[in-house]
Amino acid sequence: FRHCTLHRVKKSFHLSYTMSSEPENPSSSTATPPEESGEKISKKAAKKEAAKLEKQRRRQEKEEEEEASRKTASLSIEEESFSRNYGDVTLNELKSTEDPKAGKWREAVEGKEWTDVRELVEAMAGTEVLIRGGVHTYRHVSSKKGFLIVRQKGYLVQCVVTESKENHVSVNMVKFVKQLNSESFVDVIGYVVLPKDPVTGTTQQVEIQVRKVYCVNSALQQLPLYVEDAARSEADIQAGKPGANQDTRLNFRVIDLRTAANQGIFSIQGWTQIGWRECLLRKGFIEIHSPKLLAGSSEGGSAVFRLDYKGQPACLAQSPQLHKQMAICADFERVFEVGAVYRAEDSFTHRHLCEFIGLDVEMAIHKHYSEIMDLVGELFPFIFNKINENCQKELEAIRKQYPFQPLKFLPKTLRLTFAEGIQMLKEAGVEADPLGDLNTETERKLGLLVLEKYNTEFYILHRYPSAVRPFYTMPCADDPNYSNSFDVFIRGEEIISGAQRVHDPELLTEQAKRFGIDVETIKTYIDSFRYGAPPHGGFGVGLERVVMLFCGLNNIRKTSLFPRDPLRLAP
Repeated sequence: FRHCTLHRVKKSFHLSYTMSSEPENPSSSTATPPEESGEKISKKAAKKEAAKLEKQRRRQEKEEEEEASRKTASLSIEEESFSRNYGDVTLNELKSTEDPKAGKWREAVEGKEWTDVRELVEAMAGTEVLIRGGVHTYRHVSSKKGFLIVRQKGYLVQCVVTESKENHVSVNMVKFVKQLNSESFVDVIGYVVLPKDPVTGTTQQVEIQVRKVYCVNSALQQLPLYVEDAARSEADIQAGKPGANQDTRLNFRVIDLRTAANQGIFSIQGWTQIGWRECLLRKGFIEIHSPKLLAGSSEGGSAVFRLDYKGQPACLAQSPQLHKQMAICADFERVFEVGAVYRAEDSFTHRHLCEFIGLDVEMAIHKHYSEIMDLVGELFPFIFNKINENCQKELEAIRKQYPFQPLKFLPKTLRLTFAEGIQMLKEAGVEADPLGDLNTETERKLGLLVLEKYNTEFYILHRYPSAVRPFYTMPCADDPNYSNSFDVFIRGEEIISGAQRVHDPELLTEQAKRFGIDVETIKTYIDSFRYGAPPHGGFGVGLERVVMLFCGLNNIRKTSLFPRDPLRLAP
């Protein structure tokens, strides 16, 4: 019995040894199968050994789960720390709260100053900055890295978001940036770095290594217009890239205005007004603001917006003409204005609007209406030079989307009489009425002839026929068929109309009647010349048209912030 028991124990030990020595894959085992050894294994011992192995397997699984749990807990603690570095800004934080601990964004920006994107240059490398802008584009590289392009006022900078324990940037932060909608406004905090290779597709040649990013305002996931599409040039669209037509862009103008070209256009519009005011103020002019609600039309004709004014018929001013003349009669001597002008014309052209910004001048003259043209010849080259000196980046941005050649103009502005212009057209085989007005085509043709002969795209044409000028224009002394008036042209298109005014009340009344104007509606205007009035004259120009032609654009709606034409009253 003892011998048999000992023999079974030996066999059990041998089985245990061979089973524990087997690899997990039975097919690769080199152990001798029990069947081949001819030994018999008891069922009890086999069960015991199987239970032992199962226990070992469960212990190992438990240890692995505990290790994974420890790692997850560690990551959670780390993520809790890193999560302060990104996220949506709460509305409460944006209510101008003075509490520096109102939220994680408020804490992050406390004590910091925002830097304009355009100011980010190579010399700032290593500096921590805080910027705000719109999400222009995002390029996803991996779960741990992405490139966010932030845009501010047409300037673009690349922000690199990379997982980094050192910078406290987590994978979840990369994920957060990836899901930001285009045009959402974000605040980014990070270090300015110099890229190894030149950055393409941005205006700034530095990058920002992101440390923190917060969404200040989230845009819709699907937008009706994308800035990238609105910024396409005609060449891009012809090459098959998506673009947007003019109506779509004007319908969603608030998005369209974000393009670099549009930012440049309205910056130049601002500099045009700066140059205008600066030059005129130096010459002793006073800026005035005339009323836009009138009892009668200021220009005559039917192109006027009529309305009811407390039971009285009234209209919107077609120009500040009457009141700027009255200011001269009031001893102001030299005045100018920048203000809205309204024209009810059904003009569906590339250069007409129903509402535009008028730049107007009126001045007393001593001997001759050429004194007004002298001012024009000095004023506009001053403005052009002001733009060229201060807006090179803006001009470059406009030229990128709308290619054009710089405006050619002479130091001393060219002057031609209307008769000389007609003669130039005649010599070129173009017939024009010597006592009529020039149409758009003849103006352009004359512009080309002037450019070819005088190498300028800016010139003055004066002594226009009286029949095509307003009722308050002074006739020429030597021939009443012509008037002491002028137009000014840029690139073959008229931008200015000016003249000496009629300051004699009797002649003014006579001419007003001849133009079909009810003199009772302008009685106060005519009477102002009965109280004593100096000889005077002036001119008016549309701001949008000046910018359009200076930048070689093909439509005035591009230079009107929210254009009003016969078909558009919104947005």
